[in-house]
Amino acid sequence: MGALPDQKLQIVRTLVETAPDQVVSSLQMALASAGGDPALADVRRLVENEAADRRLRNAVLSPVVPFFRAGPRPTYGMAFPPRALSMIWRGLKEEAPAEVAVASRALVDFRPDESSPEPFDDLVDIAAHGLRTARQKDYVAAIALLDGVAPGTARNLLACLDLAPLVRSSAIRLPDWVNRMTEERATAARLAYRDAVDAAPDSGPRFFEMLAAQLAQPWNILRVISAVMDRPSERYLRDCELATFAERLMDEIDANLKSVITFSLDTGVEGGMRAGALVELVTLQIAELEKGVELVKEGGWGGRIHKQKRGLADGVEGRLRDLEKVIGQALPTQSMRIARMVKQAPKIIGEPDAKAVNRAMSLLTFTESVRTSANYGGFASMRSKTVKELAEVVDAYVEEVLALIKDQEVSDPQLAGRYLEIAAAVTSLLQDSRVADIIRRRANSALAMGSDVGLEAPRAESA
Repeated sequence: MGALPDQKLQIVRTLVETAPDQVVSSLQMALASAGGDPALADVRRLVENEAADRRLRNAVLSPVVPFFRAGPRPTYGMAFPPRALSMIWRGLKEEAPAEVAVASRALVDFRPDESSPEPFDDLVDIAAHGLRTARQKDYVAAIALLDGVAPGTARNLLACLDLAPLVRSSAIRLPDWVNRMTEERATAARLAYRDAVDAAPDSGPRFFEMLAAQLAQPWNILRVISAVMDRPSERYLRDCELATFAERLMDEIDANLKSVITFSLDTGVEGGMRAGALVELVTLQIAELEKGVELVKEGGWGGRIHKQKRGLADGVEGRLRDLEKVIGQALPTQSMRIARMVKQAPKIIGEPDAKAVNRAMSLLTFTESVRTSANYGGFASMRSKTVKELAEVVDAYVEEVLALIKDQEVSDPQLAGRYLEIAAAVTSLLQDSRVADIIRRRANSALAMGSDVGLEAPRAESA
């Protein structure tokens, strides 16, 4: 295949230039080995150039880049249309090509804690001035797009650009401020906050908003706010302009709790893992509020957080109470009369219910994944008791199935083996993988007495 015609290459260039950063990065990885094909080599060079250009753009405008996100506009915080970022960058490259070249060279060996960010800050100043004067066509288009979202959006972005140098220098220290706040670091954070407030009367919340956007977990910014305010009382923080950060976190906890309580068991193992991760997240978020703010015990934020902790424990315990039922559906039993007694015995008649197995593995995965958060979450006792009791039930089920195989009391030993494999998978989550492996070895040994066919894996539905 020959090189792509210029017309087709231009179409590809347009598609690449309008693609999100993640798509461009994925294309770059996919085309990394396309050097032998002339057509693909042209596309690869195009994608590599675009990726390099975006790395420079994102470094220069890093204090505001996180706000240019696709998707629905968030109910809180700042968000700007992604296309506006591309327009601003085009305007910068046209208006200040020499300064862009300097920044490009600086980026090659840039070290955040050693190199001067001056080339980047200079370009931010140029961009802010260009947007304010609105003479260059790309800047004009960016302003129209921004204010088309909501009146005042362009003005909000300009206020962010004015804070960009301060946010850039603070972001370098942000990992230390979040991970291990000392008195010296708290003093540095207070000075940075004071500089932000001096820049404009309403810049305090904006400063923390911009720093929060640099974090993997934006709500961790509450640690910095708490240090700056010397662990404020609930009343003091609630009445100041920074109250929104705590209120936002409590709203997020409510949403996460709802997701935990309503997650569908039909989502399988992945769904159970996601719900369990949310439980862990909620415990961390509640702990963040309790450590960062001096809460009152009753009413207000303190009362709301207490209710959230109770809701977390009740929600998880409600799920735990469903375990016996869902395991019973995956490993069904039937009533059998022996002499004058009625007991539950394994029901090995038809094929395992794949949907029931999927649901059981979903809830078992959830139960295992909340183990580390059980103590703080307030459901450790019930979780331990439930897991122990059900482990004994499954152990008894295994012994009875093995006895049925040994005594040749099942019409299809291989079918019994499939139920034993499900029991092993259940045991791996109720106890551990070593106990599950023992079940598998014993099952294979029992089946080998009449057949050389091994066990099949449980046929659970994929999430």
